[in-house]
Amino acid sequence: MGLISLVWGIVAMFLMVLALIPLLGWSNWFLIPFAAVGAIIGAIGVLFTSSAKTGRAKTGLLLNGIVIVVGIIRLGIGGGII
Repeated sequence: MGLISLVWGIVAMFLMVLALIPLLGWSNWFLIPFAAVGAIIGAIGVLFTSSAKTGRAKTGLLLNGIVIVVGIIRLGIGGGII
């Protein structure tokens, strides 16, 4: 679960960088749920993995959390959230 969440977070970060380009901000509407699924997978990985092996799951959870926060801020700045 940790590896899946980490890869999911890396993909979400790459898509977030693309969504920061002007006129591509609409993609945040798809990116936020995508990252939320990755965060859920990371949280499950943290809960069900032994404490010595939760590094990848925690990193994936953090990456996906950052993407969610930046996506919401970007939608707020661009007028996507009313």
